[in-house]
Amino acid sequence: MKERLILHIEFLIEEASAQAALQSLLPKILGEQITFDIRVYRGKPDLLKKLPDRLKGYKSWIPSDWRIVVLIDRDCEDCRDLKNKLEAISKNVGFVTKTSATQGEIFQVLNRIAIEELEAWFFGDIPAICAAYPNVSENLGSKASYRDPDAILGGTAEALERVLRQAGYHLGGLEKVKSAKEISLPMIPDQNNSKSFQSFRDGLKALIGHSN
Repeated sequence: MKERLILHIEFLIEEASAQAALQSLLPKILGEQITFDIRVYRGKPDLLKKLPDRLKGYKSWIPSDWRIVVLIDRDCEDCRDLKNKLEAISKNVGFVTKTSATQGEIFQVLNRIAIEELEAWFFGDIPAICAAYPNVSENLGSKASYRDPDAILGGTAEALERVLRQAGYHLGGLEKVKSAKEISLPMIPDQNNSKSFQSFRDGLKALIGHSN
């Protein structure tokens, strides 16, 4: 049986809180044989501005067994427009993405969007929030406003801050990096009910050849 090729993945993200979460989540999704580096930009505008040149640089030297993942928050943008923007940047550089690849074609770039923000992924795993912050009610997920993490109104970061403050945590305001690290540690990727997280997780599995 032919041994599966070990890959390296470059992650391009917009903020440090996403880095804190990915440091915990990626080994759970990728396994121990896949290496990765996380490149953090100074917010979404900075990432979008520098992405074309960054991808051009990769295109000039990247090994065939490396992959690239671009992760960005939707915020208030139209999801389709933002995805099309990311896809166009990759296409203009000459990369094949998961979205543009034909059936069976190898792709090197995965563009993914957190809807509407990274914190929606945390609401996709309420038990993880409760494990990190035991005073949070385990019945949180049964409330209508939190059943669909990607549809939480008023901003998911604001919603998380509200939930944690009501439970006696982060009383001085949400520390995004700290909360991302603490919640992501007990998260179980295969049990997350955020659709945007599922898209990210399944895209990664396809990227490394664990699924089609």
